[in-house]
Amino acid sequence: MKKIITTLDAPAPIGPYNQATLINGTLYTSGQIAIIPATGELLKGSISEETTLVMESLKAILTAADMTFENVVKTTIFISDMENFSKINTVYGKYFNEETAPARETVEVANLPKYVNVEISAIAIK
Repeated sequence: MKKIITTLDAPAPIGPYNQATLINGTLYTSGQIAIIPATGELLKGSISEETTLVMESLKAILTAADMTFENVVKTTIFISDMENFSKINTVYGKYFNEETAPARETVEVANLPKYVNVEISAIAIK
């Protein structure tokens, strides 16, 4: 049975979707962008600050599902400018053990919701 995962420690959805869905021990998160959960406002900061907020939102969702980054098996990163890849990668890498890091793709796109610079989603398994 499908279970909807929500937390006040990650941004509320800005459309007809949920923060995450858990089914048969697998968690599928929606893409997270740099929205401050407490205010719903976009973070206006550096790409490193944006990425940190995105990763903290993912962490909050994982926690709400009784998981950690160790449970993550796949991530997808969308970025608006591949020139930011190394800065995003540096922040992202702080959340994973390199030896057990998940599979991942990083894709440069023309635009992201609210014209942010980075969006990250994850799949995790209990």
